[in-house]
Amino acid sequence: MITRFLHIFALFFLLLLTNLAFAQNKILVFQSDFGLKDGAVSAMKGVAVGVSPDLKIFDLTHEIPAYNIWEAAYRLVQTVPYYPAGTVFVSVVDPGVGTARKSVVLKTKTGQFIVTPDNGTLTLVAQSLGIEQVREINEVKNRRKDSEKSYTFHGRDVYAYTGAKLASGAITYDEVGPELPKQVVEIPYQKASLENGVLKGSISILDVQYGNIWTDIGDDLVRQSGAKYGDVLHLQIFHQRKKMYEGDAPYSQTFGAVTVGKPLSYLNSLLQLSFALNQESFALVHHISSGNEWSVVVTIQKAK
Repeated sequence: MITRFLHIFALFFLLLLTNLAFAQNKILVFQSDFGLKDGAVSAMKGVAVGVSPDLKIFDLTHEIPAYNIWEAAYRLVQTVPYYPAGTVFVSVVDPGVGTARKSVVLKTKTGQFIVTPDNGTLTLVAQSLGIEQVREINEVKNRRKDSEKSYTFHGRDVYAYTGAKLASGAITYDEVGPELPKQVVEIPYQKASLENGVLKGSISILDVQYGNIWTDIGDDLVRQSGAKYGDVLHLQIFHQRKKMYEGDAPYSQTFGAVTVGKPLSYLNSLLQLSFALNQESFALVHHISSGNEWSVVVTIQKAK
């Protein structure tokens, strides 16, 4: 009996330590649309260091286009999976600051935490990594001291402060605030699919440095479609259902498979179907952008 009790106690203690580690690895990652031209980002970091100088603070990006919630959602899903369980992300793209939108902390099923307004920013992370739990921030308990009269900088006064407290272990996840249903505000978009040999999806993002077109169509769907290297993919691009481009691109392993300036299709670093012009910008040449209003239709023309 005593042995069984000790065994159960040891398991309980191990689970307790594991849960504490999830909330206290001291890693804090910031994302915003603030840019770096003024002191906004530095102010958020100052608040965090004021909570705990032991925090390990990283930047995801602060170059999200102003008010672009979709891109904030994409940069999270592009990055969050590569950080260990217990990491706290603070994402502030908040055109509705001061309005009735909820301030939340989502815990993914892989153990990361995301502190953000619930305005669509969590769309892709929730779908990709899953929702373990969502809590609304108690802004009475989890708000920077003497900031009650500030209504337009929740990134500093609420999100950075709460994120730092959670990452440092000053509060547990349960102390963030009341638990909410396991759902978040979602941005509608064309989800990747394969229907009768036709691939459909959205243009998730542009490879901003080179102007390549990145879709949400994963390599699993490409494989199921039967596409092989050397086949030609016929691409149609739509913006709000209006056709903006149509053309062919050979499915290739490398950019060098086609001559300079010619189109190709390939799998990007996230193993998602993408389109490019070798050493030129597909987006600039063909006036293509990205986001939930941009969609693609791809058919495969088998190599002879």
